[in-house]
Amino acid sequence: MATLYTQQSSNIRKTWFLMGVFLVVVIALGYAVSWFSGSFIFLYVALIFALVMNVTSFWYSDKIVLRMTNAKPIAKEEAPELYNIVENLAITTGLPMPKVYVVDDPAPNAFATGRDPKHAVVAVTTGLMQILDRSELEGVVAHEMAHIGNRDMLVMTVAVVLAGCVAMLADIFSRSLLYGGGNNRDRHPAFLILAIVGIILAPIAAKLIQLAVSRKREYLADATGALTTRYPEGLASALEKISSHNIPMKRTSHATAHLFIADPYGRGKRGFIQKAYSLFHTHPPAEDRISRLRSMGQV
Repeated sequence: MATLYTQQSSNIRKTWFLMGVFLVVVIALGYAVSWFSGSFIFLYVALIFALVMNVTSFWYSDKIVLRMTNAKPIAKEEAPELYNIVENLAITTGLPMPKVYVVDDPAPNAFATGRDPKHAVVAVTTGLMQILDRSELEGVVAHEMAHIGNRDMLVMTVAVVLAGCVAMLADIFSRSLLYGGGNNRDRHPAFLILAIVGIILAPIAAKLIQLAVSRKREYLADATGALTTRYPEGLASALEKISSHNIPMKRTSHATAHLFIADPYGRGKRGFIQKAYSLFHTHPPAEDRISRLRSMGQV
């Protein structure tokens, strides 16, 4: 019978599979650019660029995210309940005590960042603290602690960098086609047609895979958070309140949207057309997450 542990293992395997697909797409697209131009310099440049961006994101991702979201450190005396919850969950999970930050924003939301558990940050909005009771806030913090424990921040950073690398390669190739570059145009037209189709679809595929990785991480963090608190209803109730507000944060960015527990653009309840469009959102539908959590509580 499936358990929380088997669900976590399954999601981890699927996530690394998606990351492998990302790498294949980057290499294949880089090779296509090099083939068309007649020089492998494009492939080398793309791989070096991806490596540099990876290293930069690894070391400075937390500082970049905190600045982009305008999160500020908060003292224990200013939010004793929040601090106590984070401390208790750090002890429960065996993780180092993360730094606690607050974002002055009425939209209820939260995120975690940092390259590893020793450099982790948990941040919540003022709106979140205002609408949640203790058990709900504990569920949200447990979700973020799960991201820290599962090393999700590093995985998500890699996904973003690889997606950006694919987009960059696609742009280089499209410009090469537009301006008539390349030494292999005398090859069969079918290859050129395939290359054009690939250059159009590759960024879309990369974005979809990036979003799929993000969604898998959210489901996994929900499951891990529920396992930590032993009370799935706390997080389920919190997600209900957060999604019902359905208001965007004051400072939003597509680069950091996947880090939040809920879509910072406030795209909550959706109609039929919006559900189809939600394939391009970084978060799975709140109703699906709530349903999964409540089904866990019934096991």
